[in-house]
Amino acid sequence: MLVKKSFERGEQSGVATGNGKLTFGGVRLNVYSYFIDGVLIDTGAHSLRKPFLHYFAELPIERVMITHYHEDHSGLAAALQQQGLPIYMNESSLDIGAKKGDYLLYRKIFWGKRHAFQAQPTPPTFTGAKQQWRAIATPGHAFDHLAYLNESTGQLFTGDLYCGEKTKVMLREESMPTVITSLERVLNYDFGEMFCDHAGYIADGRTALTRKLNYLQELQHSILTKHQQGLNASEITAELFPRSYPIVTLSHGEWDALHIVTSTIADS
Repeated sequence: MLVKKSFERGEQSGVATGNGKLTFGGVRLNVYSYFIDGVLIDTGAHSLRKPFLHYFAELPIERVMITHYHEDHSGLAAALQQQGLPIYMNESSLDIGAKKGDYLLYRKIFWGKRHAFQAQPTPPTFTGAKQQWRAIATPGHAFDHLAYLNESTGQLFTGDLYCGEKTKVMLREESMPTVITSLERVLNYDFGEMFCDHAGYIADGRTALTRKLNYLQELQHSILTKHQQGLNASEITAELFPRSYPIVTLSHGEWDALHIVTSTIADS
């Protein structure tokens, strides 16, 4: 099974960026790691260990902040901890990080096998090398998801909260209503630039997140209207999401538009 890999380094508005890319079975995935003010946000995946660790070696990292427990974001936390760096993540998922990653085969093919690590609870606010930071609870994609706001620069690091304006598939564990609530929450803060772990740098992050929120709210309304008309989840999915995506087949349905619909109905 051949997975094509590549890696790019960059810099944007004082933020160092590392972007690992993988292609397999017609599916292309990528993940970013960001660094500024002594703070590394997310570690990339174990399958991209060599390029990410070379990238990290050139950075004066003082602390590692994990947005959520998924293996493409915490995959190299154990390696960085072995270097003596403190790792922080949501207190609710410390026990998950402390065990080796347990997830489906297709995810191991893409992201590798995450090793166990010991993390500390992320404090609500903290100081980097010089700047002030805030952790913002943004569950929905994952129950433990956090966004990190550099309050000194107005830069927001959103993990997987954004990923794109128009969501077409979701993980089985995701909740669209909870994502909507998280978007509403984060938009209460003062920020401009946004750094997404998959979409990369977005200059006007507030506008992008607002557009995503509006899209999801309209989608939620459409789903609930069709549900009230008597359509079941599969019928609603077929009407609203007629296109088939390779990730649905590759993941054996762990990713599917159906989860957008079922999570919306379940919360109604």
